Amino acid sequence: MHPKPIRVLVVDDSVFMRSALKNGLSAAEGFEVIGSAQNGVEGLEKILTLKPDVVTLDVEMPGLTGLEVLERVMKQHPLPIVMVSTKTREGAETTLKALELGAVDYVAKPLGEKSSSLSSFREDIVRAVRAAWESNHRALKPSHAPPRPLPVRPFHDDGAVVAIGISAGGPQTLHKLIPTLPAHFPPLVVTQHMPEDFTGPFARRLNEVSKITVLEAAGGEELRSGQMLLARGDHHLRVVSRQGKLVTVVDKGPKVSGFRPSVDVLLDSVASAAGKRAVGVVMTGMGFDGAAGIRRLKEAGGATIAQDKDTSVVYGMPKAAAETGCVDRVVPLQEIASAIAELISAKPLCVG
Repeated sequence: MHPKPIRVLVVDDSVFMRSALKNGLSAAEGFEVIGSAQNGVEGLEKILTLKPDVVTLDVEMPGLTGLEVLERVMKQHPLPIVMVSTKTREGAETTLKALELGAVDYVAKPLGEKSSSLSSFREDIVRAVRAAWESNHRALKPSHAPPRPLPVRPFHDDGAVVAIGISAGGPQTLHKLIPTLPAHFPPLVVTQHMPEDFTGPFARRLNEVSKITVLEAAGGEELRSGQMLLARGDHHLRVVSRQGKLVTVVDKGPKVSGFRPSVDVLLDSVASAAGKRAVGVVMTGMGFDGAAGIRRLKEAGGATIAQDKDTSVVYGMPKAAAETGCVDRVVPLQEIASAIAELISAKPLCVG
């Protein structure tokens, strides 16, 4: 446990939400809510005077919005921020924009005052605030420089598939990675820990800025070059081999490694379906989801990559993967695309 509690400022225009956030964090060990604010202007003032370790920030507030508060904080006094959003399409779009601007994570507001909904929300906010506190502040700053595209070259993929697992810090990280990939890049399947209402809008946002086609997986899609399939929130994404083709399967099976969708589920399925043809990548995120999958993929003959500490927003999942001893390369974010390409192109990958 941390010797000092994580000092949190709550900014939300709802009395109910301020109370829910304060009660949820105060009940968990290692947290101290040092203050609250009911609007953006008051929030900015208290950020300067109280100097919190982490801020929970309502996305939608009258007057100065959560996005406007976030932009000012990240420009003047960068610190870890967790966005608190409604489970609506508009809320999802705004939250995704906030993540691109430098917010570490987000939590969806509970559906009313039901005890089960509140209990789940409290677990989510504790996890998100702890991840924010442990985040790498240097990796949080938004980059306005255009990404460097991967050089166009042929891939000897022979049915290769790239599987990526990612969590906290993932939206801004994928926005830096995916647009660098050329239109003919081998097929990608991606599990990003994200609520069900967020994955569709997130896939659309990525698709708008990428050369490859980005879609939310519905199940039954054949893996194709130039395409990325994103796990639907609250659904596991698997890859199976059917009549010589790799296709997706989605289901709502039990959580694995604490998550649904689970990176371990995706990597394990890719290991079984593709084996030596696969490249597995574990990127920024809290916890250990993906470590068991990386081990399984390596045992099946696949190639493996983990993001390095300096460029990970949260160095939890990639660290756990690297500590298995089953990772071929630990590389910074800016080198992941080229590392994938090199591992695919190093030798013809045949069915094995």
